[in-house]
Amino acid sequence: MLKNTKKFALNFKILKFFLIPSILVSTTFLNNIQNAKAGLEFQWDQNSGFRRLKWFQKENKNKFRNTIYFFFRPSDRNNELIKINLAIPKTFKSTLKKEKISLCKVRIGGFEDRTKCLKDIPADIEINTEESSLRSITFYPYSPIPSNKDSYAIVFKKIFNPKRSGLYQFHSYGQPKGKTVSSYLGSWTIRID
Repeated sequence: MLKNTKKFALNFKILKFFLIPSILVSTTFLNNIQNAKAGLEFQWDQNSGFRRLKWFQKENKNKFRNTIYFFFRPSDRNNELIKINLAIPKTFKSTLKKEKISLCKVRIGGFEDRTKCLKDIPADIEINTEESSLRSITFYPYSPIPSNKDSYAIVFKKIFNPKRSGLYQFHSYGQPKGKTVSSYLGSWTIRID
C-alpha cells in the first residue's frame, strides 16, 4: 500500500511538472486570439468607378510610427506616367514632410519575402497641405515611370498615424506620357485602429 502511495505521489509530481507549464503557455496563445485580423477590406461605392489598389502598412495603431506603401502594380499602369498625384483625405491628420515621402521601385512582400524598396526613383515632390483645399502630394519623376512588369510604390516613411482611428481612403491620379490631363488610377483604403 505504501509503495502504491509513493508511486502515485511521484506520478502526480511528474504530471504537475508537465501540466502546469503547458497550461501557462497555452493561455498566452489564447490571449492573442483577439488580435486576429480578417482578410477583408471595406471600400465605399464598389459598383462605381472606384478601383481598389494594393497597399501595405507596418503599424496600424493610432499615434504609432508607421511606414505605408501605396503600390502601383503592372496591372495598375497602362501607360508610362510622367506625373502622379496622391489625394490625401482631410481627416488623415499627420505631418507630411518631403524627407519622409518617396517614390521607389518595390518588391512586394508575401509569405517568404518582406516588402522592400529596391531602387529610389528620383522625382520632384510637391506637397499641398492647406486645410482649405484638397490635400495632395504630386510627384514629377525625372524620367517617366515605365509600363513594364515592375511594381512601384509611394512610401510614407516613419510618419505618425493620426490620433483618430478609422478608415482613410487615398486616391491616385496619373498623367500618361503624351497626354495633358491626369486620369484616375485607383484608391487605397487604409485602416487605423
